Amino acid sequence: MEKLVDKTNFYCYDNDNGNANTMIPRTQRITIKHVAQEAEVSTQTVSRVINNRPDVAPETRQRVLDIIQQLGYQPSELARSLIHRRSYTLGVVTAGLKYIGPSRTLSGITTKIEELGYALLLKELPRFTTDNIQSLIQFLLARHIDGILWAVPEIGDNRDWLETGLDSIPVPIVFLTMQSRPGFTIVSMDNRLGGKMATQHMLELGRQHIGHISGPMEWWEARQRKQGWQEALQAAGRRVTEAHCAEGNWSSSSGEIAFLKLLQSYPEMDAVFIANDQMALGALQVANRRGLRIPQELAVVGFDNIAEATYFYPSLTTINQNQHELGCHAVQELVDLIEAVHAGNQTIESKSFLLAPELIVRDSTDAR
Repeated sequence: MEKLVDKTNFYCYDNDNGNANTMIPRTQRITIKHVAQEAEVSTQTVSRVINNRPDVAPETRQRVLDIIQQLGYQPSELARSLIHRRSYTLGVVTAGLKYIGPSRTLSGITTKIEELGYALLLKELPRFTTDNIQSLIQFLLARHIDGILWAVPEIGDNRDWLETGLDSIPVPIVFLTMQSRPGFTIVSMDNRLGGKMATQHMLELGRQHIGHISGPMEWWEARQRKQGWQEALQAAGRRVTEAHCAEGNWSSSSGEIAFLKLLQSYPEMDAVFIANDQMALGALQVANRRGLRIPQELAVVGFDNIAEATYFYPSLTTINQNQHELGCHAVQELVDLIEAVHAGNQTIESKSFLLAPELIVRDSTDAR
């Protein structure tokens, strides 16, 4: 059995009989040649083992893997890039990491990128809208990234640059959280379906007057959730007016203000769909102060299923959107596009994916 003997200036591998085989200066980088010499194979064989090629005898493969572990050899990413003519790096553009949605999505992105053996080059925009898109793209391309993941939510006109700027990007790009567009690969949660599910749940409970607190309407997600609320009510033959809804800005304080407004404009309201859990927290605080019994007098459904939703009082029924999975799915789509390009596929089709949300029923709608 071989063992590593640490000496002052050298790494030395001794056999059981005490004879030294290989002596490598401590300051010298371990290379593929050192591995090949110690394993008594060619550098091509070591390369085949590293790249998991099948044309290596099992005993040879194991001997090479053992030597790699003993020497602490780390394959050179630069050499790998030169051989395969790619950097194995993805550029990720995001914004608003103080919000739960973007931060959860980034968590999924980083998890999947590491799983697939890629590196990440992250750029966080100082705001959701920026006029400096071309210089940002050039920054990423100068680092030889293999593809771009645009994880900035669609807000206002922050997608206008796509009308003129996309043709100049020579690498695949995948967008998250935006409206479907021909010619673009997009991965989003089905926010409209989530709004429908929340509203239909309260209709099934027999609620007659269902209000809505939306997020800021310049956000595509907020518009989609409100549309789902409207469509569910209209399908049930209910009249929908602007007096039945109010707008917040995703914060708990804005939920409090919007809920107070709704209580004035829609006094008969017996249920409310709130476009995120943080605004729902503000509404629950108002209901508690005013003595409104939830869910007996007012059913409440949020959106996002944040970790704290279980601990609201009462615990919050909400729409779960798995944004971690959203980030993972987007990375997989981007890597698939990259692989198709390097395989010479000239007919790559763009696609839009909508991931389905899930209704989580808790005490704020379930009187049992």
